[in-house]
Order: sequence, then structure tokens, then C-alpha cells
Amino acid sequence: MKRAATLPALACLLVATAAAPAASYASAPTAGAAAAAAQRDRRPATLLDEVPRRGVLRVCTTGDYRPFSYRDPATGDYRGVDVDMARDLAKSLDATPRYVPTTWSGLVGDLTAGRCDIAMGGVSITLARARSVAFSEPTRTDGKTPVVRCADQDKYRTLDQIDRPGVRVVVNPGGTNVQFARAHVKRATLTVHPDNTTIFDEIIAGRQDVMMTDASETRYQAKIHPELCAVHPDQPFTFSEKAYALPRGDAQFTAYVNQWVHLATHDGTYGRYEDAWMK
Repeated sequence: MKRAATLPALACLLVATAAAPAASYASAPTAGAAAAAAQRDRRPATLLDEVPRRGVLRVCTTGDYRPFSYRDPATGDYRGVDVDMARDLAKSLDATPRYVPTTWSGLVGDLTAGRCDIAMGGVSITLARARSVAFSEPTRTDGKTPVVRCADQDKYRTLDQIDRPGVRVVVNPGGTNVQFARAHVKRATLTVHPDNTTIFDEIIAGRQDVMMTDASETRYQAKIHPELCAVHPDQPFTFSEKAYALPRGDAQFTAYVNQWVHLATHDGTYGRYEDAWMK
């Protein structure tokens, strides 16, 4: 009886022992999976590590919005307040800036698709954009206000004076300017001009009467075009802030850029760059 009871137990032990190597083999990672895991471990989890490793900061910018970002069509070089800031940010990360051309309508998509690490160049914070990207600490406050021929500056001070039959309003496509114009221009004639670098020539030449854009741009255009005047830039129709757009979800990189912006806007760096263009 004792020998008969032992045989089933022995059989169970043999079955378990035989099955053990198969289970162990099934749970062990393949060489390919192990290599992939190792690669993931080596890959930087944040742009705060990736940009210095790469040695390049990719900056999406439109290049059509002076004083913040302007691409010289003759040389291809970029200049502007935020171009200077991009250079400083890249240097702080042991990198050099590489400018990635974009448009106002495509800026958010280019950033979210990973074509660049940051978007700079007079970008306004909006809730619609904030659903897709993160924003840095603001660099300045701004707001929509008119720019007109100086002879007409008393004619177009209010939205009621602007939005009248016979008034010609011009705007550039794809950004907050066209959104504002379409929301407030119902009776005046609204024309979308495709080139933001030549749009002010339309007013100077008398083909258009008014453009409503950020007060910072109206001040700059009035500086370089004596024929143009910024209308009440200290009391714009709206309130907005400019900042730098960042990939959503990279908290470490966002925190670093926030700290960098905070220092630059409080130690006089940003102010010096802006004064060089605006004064």
C-alpha cells in the first residue's frame, strides 16, 4: 500500500519538473525584445536631455512677423527678438538653433508632429492652441489694435468706426489676426492678404484702410513706415500674452524653458532685444 501511494506523487513531480523549463523559456525575453528595452532605457525621456545630446534646438517659426521673427528672402537668415531669444535658449542647452519654417495655420501641427522642439516668433497664447500644446511663461502682454495711414488715425479709433460700409480692412491668414477680424468685421470689406511681409504696403498705397494686429507689431510698423500710425497701442481692443509653444506632456523641458524665460524677462535680456527693434 505504501509503494502504491508513492507512485502517483512521483508521477506528479516528474510532470511538474518537465513543464518547468518550458514555462521558464516562455517567460524569458527574446534577444530582440531585450535589445529594444535597452534602447528605450538609453533614449532620453525629455527634450531637456535630448536637445543637448543632439546638439541642435529645432525652432518652428514663421519668419514673417517683425519684430519677433523675420526671414530675409535674399539671404535666408532669420532675425528678430525671438530669434535672439532662440539663440540664447539653444546656447543654454549646449546646442545651436535650427529654424524650421512654418505658417500660422500649420504652427501647432508642426510642433505636435515633432518637426520641432519649440515654436517661437510672436506666438499668442490662445485656449484653442493650449488644447494641443503647452505654453511657456509669457514674454509680454499685447492686444489687437489698428494700424492706419497717419492721416486717418482719428477716423478708425473704435470698432464701430472701422466696421462700416466702405471701409477696407486687410488681414493676414491663419492666426489670431484673422480670427479677430472675422469676429468683428461684418459690414466693412475684409480682404485676406496672403503675405504678412507686404501687407502694410497695401495700406500705404491706399488699396486698404486698416489692419488690426498686435500692438507690438503696429508700433514696429509705424517705426519703419512714417506713413503709418499705431492707433492707441497702449489701450488695445483685447488682452493677450505672447509666449513660446512647447510639446504637451514634457514637464521637465517646460519647467526649464519657464525658468529660462522668467530670468530673461527679469534680468533685462528680453527687454534689450525688444528695445533694439522697437526704439
